[in-house]
Amino acid sequence: MITDWISSLPLLLFMAAAGWLYAWRRSNVNIVDSLWSLFFLAAALVYTLVSDGTGSTSWLLLALVGAWSLRLAIHLSQRNAGKSEDHRYAAMRQRNPRFARQSLVTVFGLQAVLAWIISAPLAAAISTPADFGVLHLFALLLFATGFFFEAVADWQLATFRDNPDNRDKVLDTGVWSLSRHPNYFGEACIWWSFYLFAVAAGAAWTLFSPLIMTFLLLKVSGVSLLEKDIAERRPGYRQYVETTSAFIPWFPRKRSVTPSIKEEES
Repeated sequence: MITDWISSLPLLLFMAAAGWLYAWRRSNVNIVDSLWSLFFLAAALVYTLVSDGTGSTSWLLLALVGAWSLRLAIHLSQRNAGKSEDHRYAAMRQRNPRFARQSLVTVFGLQAVLAWIISAPLAAAISTPADFGVLHLFALLLFATGFFFEAVADWQLATFRDNPDNRDKVLDTGVWSLSRHPNYFGEACIWWSFYLFAVAAGAAWTLFSPLIMTFLLLKVSGVSLLEKDIAERRPGYRQYVETTSAFIPWFPRKRSVTPSIKEEES
């Protein structure tokens, strides 16, 4: 399994270098967002090709990875098409005059290596497949839940943003009324479902993979980063925070109302 896992790294690094070259010629690294999920699909394909024996659960997992990866890559490509560089990368470029060259390592290479590390459950589950069992059933249900929340959240947000009347407004309907980040919740569910495939294959030690993904979604590139200054840009977001769960979907809370001076005096 370890040999199979290592075998995907050269391809991921090659993809990162090709993506960097494309970005360098356009002075825009947004393509790395679309590459992220494709790294995992490429890794899963390698594990399938080099494995000594694949079973029905291997092919099932490959199909799930493919569905998740292609949907997300297409969505992000459509979202970023014709757009200026993401403000995070633009700020890095402005601070560092050597960003264009260094992004080969600091952006593309880093994400390729990180994706390779996180792909460990895929390598384990595809290389040493287990017969379909209860864990696989739970994995499918968890994947379906995650895919639903992620896909629906992305679609609702894209539709909301396409309406110019919603500029600077907060989307708080649909799945966004249950969680402030339903797409990230869906992403976490998907990675825990992949991990269940690995557990069924006897590779519970790959627990670090979904833990890393969940940590990234909550504390690094996800919830914490997006909410750092969004309340300053969208006045209604503070009220949204009061009534809506940050991550795990739940029923909206009642907004706390501070009594006025007259009410306190009466």
